[in-house]
Amino acid sequence: MELNEYQTKASSTAIYPNKGNNLIYPVLGLCGESGEVAEKVKKMIRDDNGILSSERREALKKELGDILWYVSATACELNFTLDEIAQSNIDKLFKRKEENKLKGNGDNR
Repeated sequence: MELNEYQTKASSTAIYPNKGNNLIYPVLGLCGESGEVAEKVKKMIRDDNGILSSERREALKKELGDILWYVSATACELNFTLDEIAQSNIDKLFKRKEENKLKGNGDNR
């Protein structure tokens, strides 16, 4: 599936207050879902000696899907396509790689 196709389909399932003019809702959802991924990995360390079971791997896949949904919704609220965001990110990373600045701190390296 292509990113923009996903975004269009995901957007058709988005039901939240003031959709189209509500950046806060999807950003908070993104934070929450990211926390759920972290929580599952933490429990993998605590309960399974850091070994990733197939069940936990599948649970993480579902949570990553939820993160993708919220990234998509956030992008919609900002009037970006996922393709635009992906391309911008790749351009930034390859520029850093070319300039040998993949390591380090700061957004504007």
